[in-house]
Amino acid sequence: MTKVENEWQVYRTRFLIRARQLAGPLEFRDALGREHRGQRGDYLVESSDGTQRIAPREIFEDVYVAMGPAVKKWPLLNRRNFSLSDLKRRTSARAEMLA
Repeated sequence: MTKVENEWQVYRTRFLIRARQLAGPLEFRDALGREHRGQRGDYLVESSDGTQRIAPREIFEDVYVAMGPAVKKWPLLNRRNFSLSDLKRRTSARAEMLA
């Protein structure tokens, strides 16, 4: 993983997420095989189910509202454990809704 500028912070929209602003380029492949790429200033976003993605700075800062520093780990009650097939099914359903 690359350097990050700050510690995890909690943000909210409809859902709570944790995010870190990137201090340099970052590329990774998620559990579903999707490639994620970000540049300095973009955000590494972690959902309560443990999935991670990169959000462009302009979009992230327009959508999310900071709520303060995050705890080291998500509270157990908020964390969902999905199998890979569950994640694929949820991602596919979300893509169909957006199409």
